[in-house]
Amino acid sequence: MKLRIMAVALALSLAGCGGTTETPAASEGVTGTVNVFAAASLTESFTTLGKQFESAHQGVTVKFNFAGSSALATQINQGAPADVFASAAPKNMQAVTDAVAPTTFVKNQLVIAVAKGNPKKIAGLSDLTGPGLKVALCAEAVPCGAAARAALDASGVKLTPVTLEQDVKAALSKVKLGEVDAALVYRTDAKASTADVDAVEFPESAKAINEYPIAVLKKAANPAGAQAFVDYVLSADGITVLTGAGFQAP
Repeated sequence: MKLRIMAVALALSLAGCGGTTETPAASEGVTGTVNVFAAASLTESFTTLGKQFESAHQGVTVKFNFAGSSALATQINQGAPADVFASAAPKNMQAVTDAVAPTTFVKNQLVIAVAKGNPKKIAGLSDLTGPGLKVALCAEAVPCGAAARAALDASGVKLTPVTLEQDVKAALSKVKLGEVDAALVYRTDAKASTADVDAVEFPESAKAINEYPIAVLKKAANPAGAQAFVDYVLSADGITVLTGAGFQAP
């Protein structure tokens, strides 16, 4: 009888514990939707990180808005609902008055994106001034454009692009579509598109390395989720994904 009573008591105890078990998300206070505004060059790596973050936090959804950093900064300052901002340059982060203690999490460097096989035999920046050669750059207001200007100034090359794009993905697409012969893009974007383009390294890119800061926003609707996502990006798992995509550790 005594053993039977003990067994019943143990079963009730286990049942009580099972009824109060919390999911990882609930126990950590991470719930709901996390709205992340991120530079276009982070599209592939952050999409992967978002899926991993959702898997680790049941019931949490990460929604991304990828665009040029300057456009994102403007949207945030105009009241767009963002919890996290990841910029491709400190300048655009500084323009956001709502950012809390930004942290640099990766760096990125430019390459020359050309069609597969490099049919124009482009070996460096000076080759981009060849007769009839069409080149795409990012507009200088966005980080990839500012970096391109710094690299060109460092090389002394005077280049007139046929188009100025609002983010690096748009510049790269011009090469993919055959609308231009070359474009200055981030190494990470070229790496993500190896099926369509080749990347030509050039030494002047070392003069124009972009630092990427990330921050939780003061007016974040989901501050706990925002901080958890930033922490995940800064974690060893996050850096592994980012460096695997071609980013440099800070």
